[in-house]
Amino acid sequence: MKHISLGTLAMVALAACSDDGSNGTGPRPIDPDASAVYVQTNDAAGNAVVAFRRADDGRLSPLGTFPTDGRGTGNPRLGSQGSVVLSEDGRFLFVTNIGSNEISAFAVTEDGLTLVDKVESGGEMPYSIAHRGDLMYVLNNGGSGNITGFRVSSTGELSPIEGSTRPLSGADTDPAQVSFSPDGATLVVTEKATDQIDTYAVGADGLAQGPTVHASSGATPFGFAFTPGTGGVFVVTEAFDGAPGAAAASSYTLSGASGFEVISATVRDTQTDVCWTVITNDARYAYITNFVSGTISSYTIASDGSITLLEAEAGRTGPGLGPRDEDLSEDGRFLYVVDVLTQAISAFDVQADGSLEPVGTFGGLPTTVAGLAAN
Repeated sequence: MKHISLGTLAMVALAACSDDGSNGTGPRPIDPDASAVYVQTNDAAGNAVVAFRRADDGRLSPLGTFPTDGRGTGNPRLGSQGSVVLSEDGRFLFVTNIGSNEISAFAVTEDGLTLVDKVESGGEMPYSIAHRGDLMYVLNNGGSGNITGFRVSSTGELSPIEGSTRPLSGADTDPAQVSFSPDGATLVVTEKATDQIDTYAVGADGLAQGPTVHASSGATPFGFAFTPGTGGVFVVTEAFDGAPGAAAASSYTLSGASGFEVISATVRDTQTDVCWTVITNDARYAYITNFVSGTISSYTIASDGSITLLEAEAGRTGPGLGPRDEDLSEDGRFLYVVDVLTQAISAFDVQADGSLEPVGTFGGLPTTVAGLAAN
């Protein structure tokens, strides 16, 4: 994917006040039912998570800013999906510190977040996190690149798994995302620079074996998401190196622990520089963000996993050069998209027919903002 300069956009101060979750009596209990949206600042001087409380109507209000005790890159764009991830049960939040090669773990509390651990990522430039149960894998982009596994304790502490580090297909692959299949038996990694997708079989001991390397249906595979449930259908965006109007998505199904088959090959959305992907809880719709176009495209997903473009411009976050990471609220009612040009999060109400209704825009973020997780 092309790295597009954002010019001399000025960084604004964060609107949310700093809050470390302490009030003299210790942090409040873990609250997995808290409705919130989280992004990271990716600040080179000191990374932090900015949290917003979500109201019943989908609107956001500042909850606080919570230091990760690590460093970001300070760059205005992070080419990955999954740098901010909630645990499946909503009790913990995991964040990459790309500038210091670390992962931070937070407990989700009534007051916001409490930092519970920070560990080395097992490589350089941790870009993406995959989590399932007590198992986590981190995708490291720097150097030759790798994936490295960790165990997650019941209180959120992280312990490296000996012998878990596995290579990518080669050097300089510029990977974008790592994620578990719904059954936890397979890890998938997209490689933008090689136009390849890697799969790894995950054993009961948590050790990944592989990679098995597959050609992507289209060029520059980036973000992806699995349909909810136990199936192996996933949708991958294809940026085609940012070529104008060439953005697309393909769908695949896993075949065993190390392979997959194409279902729908390179379905264009007519937009430019597609990146990130989410799928609704009912597995009927996929939403993908188009960075250069400033838009969100929608696709329908059939029962056989095939995809069809629904709307090339289902939503818009700004004039362009902005929409990046996205996530759906846990109940599937709202879609949240972070935009680096407007330095804000755009919220949309997801309709039954797959259309998106704007809810509002909530700003005060730096141009270096990256990642987004919602519950």
